[in-house]
Amino acid sequence: MSAPAPVRVGIGGWNFEPWRKTFYPPGIAQSQELDYASRHVTSIEINSTFYRLQKPEVFAKWRDSTPPEFMFAIKAPRFIVQRRDLASAEAAVGRFMSSGVQELGSKLGPILWQLAPTKRFDAGELDAFLTVLPATVGKLPLRHALEVRHASFMTPEFLDILREHRVAAVYADDHTHPRFSDLTSTFVYARLRRSSPSVATGYSLDALERWSGRAQQWARGDEPRDLPRIARRPRKAAHPREVFLYFINGAKERNQQPPGN
Repeated sequence: MSAPAPVRVGIGGWNFEPWRKTFYPPGIAQSQELDYASRHVTSIEINSTFYRLQKPEVFAKWRDSTPPEFMFAIKAPRFIVQRRDLASAEAAVGRFMSSGVQELGSKLGPILWQLAPTKRFDAGELDAFLTVLPATVGKLPLRHALEVRHASFMTPEFLDILREHRVAAVYADDHTHPRFSDLTSTFVYARLRRSSPSVATGYSLDALERWSGRAQQWARGDEPRDLPRIARRPRKAAHPREVFLYFINGAKERNQQPPGN
């Protein structure tokens, strides 16, 4: 039996004012928040890249502020994922990829491509878009994760396209958008957005325990039986998959307390 793959648990971003009361030590400088956060979680999803391109020296600074085994995920820019025609994104994708993401080196994890809630499934458009996502940046291999938020994507044809391009379907634990846990790549990307401000840990302790168990199942090569799917669960276990599990949105002030690995 293969050894389980790594499970990385983290948060979205690290500069958030309420965390200065619930997570960061008193008096810590804002410039030291990444250093502190990266030693309490094993991955962080960079959200600032969604709003604007960053410079190579910024990525290098983030790289140097974190422990050796730490890993970032990067949220792709909105000027790419919110366009009317995704098939026209090749030049924009190239611009993003040349902005300096490779400066993260071995700490570069998956790139998250989050589509607008109004974007409907169009097989040809999606296939054309995924075709322009590069397999490498510099000498670094890339992994891509796609988050869709329209019910029209709830079709096996969508899963087939993702598997053809080896792109992971994001599992979004969300009250509003479609949820499905079908696996389409060699890793798992889950975004948990049901944190409650009335619960000290965001998710209840029971819910955190369940998510910890699911993460370990994915890491072993199994699939949780209690999550919604588009297609039937495969009969045979797959290979171990690296897991990226992020506590995002919702009662964000509670998201600094995710479950252990």
